[in-house]
Amino acid sequence: MGIVVGYLATPEGRAALAAAVAEADLRGTNVVVVVSSRPDEPADERAAVEAELARVDADLTGAGTSHEIRLLDGGDVADDLISTAEEVDAELVVIGLRRRSPVGKLILGANAQRVLFDAPCPVLTVKPAG
Repeated sequence: MGIVVGYLATPEGRAALAAAVAEADLRGTNVVVVVSSRPDEPADERAAVEAELARVDADLTGAGTSHEIRLLDGGDVADDLISTAEEVDAELVVIGLRRRSPVGKLILGANAQRVLFDAPCPVLTVKPAG
């Protein structure tokens, strides 16, 4: 059991991580941070992602949050989140959403839509403050 969160070093990703940590604290469970990378990702981009995840790991450890970080090479964000949620028998999946224009609000991103429809548990969507 646990809270699975999709993470990127973006305002949306940080909002999702904060919400996942808050939910984990309320539920007394752990957080599984999922980061999807492309198999063909350049080495410098991969190094930057790994450095960011080391910072996230240190922050969560410092806050006393029980957690696991998974850097997956599947390249498909939705599949990575759904399969991780199934594997850990997640209580909740948390994803961040971008703010959209009035027309854009009619269309949900393909990855977000797949997670909402196919996740084996409830999905919490969050937007960054402001």
